[in-house]
Amino acid sequence: MRLWIGIDDTDSLEGMCTTYIALLLLDELIEVGEPLGLPRLIRLNPTIPYKTRGNGAVSFQMEIYDLDRAMEIADEVIRSFAELEDENTNPGVVFVEEEKVPFLREFAEMAIKDVLSINDALKVIERLSIPHLKYKNGRGLIGALASVGARLDDFVYELLAYRYPERFGKPRICDLESFYDLDLRFYPVIFDTVDWCHNVVMAVPGTPCPVLFGIRGEKIEALKEAINILKTESWEKYAIFITNHATDMHLISDGEVRDFRSYKIVGEVVKKPYEIVGGHVFFEIRVGEQILKCAAFEPTKQFRNVVRALIPGDKVEVYGSVKNSTLNLEKINILELQKQFVELNPICPSCGKRMESAGKNQGFRCRKCKTRAFDKIRVEIPRKIETGFYEVPPCARRHLTKPLIRMKVAKRHIFR
Repeated sequence: MRLWIGIDDTDSLEGMCTTYIALLLLDELIEVGEPLGLPRLIRLNPTIPYKTRGNGAVSFQMEIYDLDRAMEIADEVIRSFAELEDENTNPGVVFVEEEKVPFLREFAEMAIKDVLSINDALKVIERLSIPHLKYKNGRGLIGALASVGARLDDFVYELLAYRYPERFGKPRICDLESFYDLDLRFYPVIFDTVDWCHNVVMAVPGTPCPVLFGIRGEKIEALKEAINILKTESWEKYAIFITNHATDMHLISDGEVRDFRSYKIVGEVVKKPYEIVGGHVFFEIRVGEQILKCAAFEPTKQFRNVVRALIPGDKVEVYGSVKNSTLNLEKINILELQKQFVELNPICPSCGKRMESAGKNQGFRCRKCKTRAFDKIRVEIPRKIETGFYEVPPCARRHLTKPLIRMKVAKRHIFR
């Protein structure tokens, strides 16, 4: 029997990782089956408030010879390794026959773009008669089903290396300079490994999970070659996942703008950008008859300079997730720029020097030539930004956000 096995919500903020447990399960299931192809790491809606970290679920395909025993093995793995004592950890595992996968496409798309309930997952499971394991409230069933049903028209590969269990929770030993060496040699085939501008290595997590490092790229062969450059503590094993990272798969292009969803929206700037304490920059755009507040928060660093340079009348396409009725920018496409003017004192026609004020409501005068004028002059000044795409720096990039290096568009302003 050819099955897709999906798993989610096995970790917590204190440790563990669903990718790691999925690989443990895959190894154990060899007792009753044969793996087929690469496992899949599917990132779900990034705005969901009850996510652990990256909101990722895992699925893999196997030829299973004994489903009952396979479910027993899965139960043993979950009970042995999942963070079940954490109140926010609610694992789910599904066993989906290959011919039923197309019926999960719509559900998976909603899990990536919208907000689903546990009951939504249970209804699908009942309708399709899907064997499953549910722990506590079973919220993990949502991601488990979505990881099986997600259609990957665009994808990349991610190589994750895992620590030895005795190293879990201890400081990672990594020569960070070696990750910069990797980037110099393999970028852009391997991308978002480091942030040169802010001296951050994104490939090495800071959480107590089993992952030692993770690198993502366009080619499996490049990932396998690249790890030979890295200088780190020894790893127990590594695995390569096919994933929807860096695809913009979470974005919605139309419909009503609602919290806890992500959008790609065209609008006109109607309010000059302003900054609040903490370095967060906001502006507003008109979308049809509605006004939408957009934000470039402090972690987006130099990207905020692009936002600060906008003026009313500019036409933009914004990309980002909405919370509290505010769109958190992931990137922006500046479509049209208005001309920008400043008002200056007039120039004396005789000597060519700038006139000075002659007093309140008295216009302007040239002290030397005695010439007078009554109005300021408008002078066009160059804009500090150009049309085209701008993105947040790698250190502020979400898993699902497609970096400009992967976008075949003109006028890309890439931040590295």
